[in-house]
Amino acid sequence: MKFPRKNKFSKETRRLLKLDDAYVSPSYTRDYPFIALKGDGMYLVDVDSNVFLDFTAGIAVNATGHSHPDVVKAVASQAKNMIHMSGTDFYYESQIHLAEKLANMATFMPHPTDKGKKTKVFFGNSGAEAVEAAMKLTRYVRKAPTYIAFYGAFHGRTLGALSLTASKPIQRSKFEPLYVVNHAPYANCKECTFNCKKEDCVANQSYDCINFIKDYILGKKVDPNDVAGIFVEPIQGEGGYVVPPEGWLNALVFLAWSNGIPVVFDEIQSGMGRTGKWWAHEHFGVYPDMMTTAKGIASGMSLGALIARPGLMEWPPGSHASTFGGNPISCAAALATIDVIEKENLLNNVNQMGKELHLGLEYLGSAFDVVENVRGLGLMKAIDISDGGEPMPDLRNEILMSCFDKGLLLLGCGKTGIRFCPSLMVGKREIDECITVLEDVLSDCV
Repeated sequence: MKFPRKNKFSKETRRLLKLDDAYVSPSYTRDYPFIALKGDGMYLVDVDSNVFLDFTAGIAVNATGHSHPDVVKAVASQAKNMIHMSGTDFYYESQIHLAEKLANMATFMPHPTDKGKKTKVFFGNSGAEAVEAAMKLTRYVRKAPTYIAFYGAFHGRTLGALSLTASKPIQRSKFEPLYVVNHAPYANCKECTFNCKKEDCVANQSYDCINFIKDYILGKKVDPNDVAGIFVEPIQGEGGYVVPPEGWLNALVFLAWSNGIPVVFDEIQSGMGRTGKWWAHEHFGVYPDMMTTAKGIASGMSLGALIARPGLMEWPPGSHASTFGGNPISCAAALATIDVIEKENLLNNVNQMGKELHLGLEYLGSAFDVVENVRGLGLMKAIDISDGGEPMPDLRNEILMSCFDKGLLLLGCGKTGIRFCPSLMVGKREIDECITVLEDVLSDCV
């Protein structure tokens, strides 16, 4: 094993941290003073030559690991031929082929107006841009001014996406007024707003958090014709890696469609194979009208996409665009990423290693009382650090820092969660290393 870290805060590290403090926006959130130098597969090296096992994947971005040779080759080849030629005004092959690929990967419920039409894709630079595009497109289609989203949601920090976000007060503080968004409770059965029992909701296929939208938002506050769209994460990401109960997404989509409201699935963190299927919503047998994707789509290159079912993305030239969105290098990286996932059978690996990770986390839960609520699908897993359901955020943060000191990179989520989102090519050896380090840290901290 390559742990723990050998060196702490060299002169070079202190110099760089001082420069960062002087010149970089303080709005960024850094959990620990890690300055990355290079990466290879599941491992990163900092400027002091310390080696780290990375279970963050750049916040679920590096789907194929750090600097996968096939992705590097695709990026270098495209950069050698052409770096940029804005796809909003010109044509180039990598963007066209990627749009076709994503359209064929997406599945939407057939609609009477779809006949003879194709699924369409809009490219931006990030998840937030994809969400902004979805907000504009739903508004264009519906000619309606308001939206519905969920508490605990994170859709981005640009003003439109931020209007949908309701994860932490600091993210919205001082930026009001925002777009008009009516938020409803997400199906977080561990912290149910209505004190429901999960088994009762599933058995009855009746969810108070859905009825809240029907009876109060649409029944007493907003005319359904004034709602442009409902935005929802099939699995909430930053809000705590919350997996909704069986049937909940289906009930939400049925309510939306019965009122003529488009549904947008935010698959930015949960998509691109993260849960063992291309899209998390496939686990629930339900389909959206549109979905957004980013993060893992291009193994670290900047890219986001909005994918809409046939017949919806019919806005005219000039109504929306992005100069750098879908640039040739990012599109080439995305095509290579999809090819690697298919060629190396990484969806199967996600399912197999997801089970291994789940077993390891359950072992920690049996060994330490503060490890609770092991959850997630595929390689989108989380635990809570709490005492009988009482959140312990300070201990969670201490654990994250101690893992860093022992050479393991992890991130928090929700009030007191720790998320595990390694690259899709993670192996049993790395999972065992992760569990071993975490066990050592818990033994020290608890």
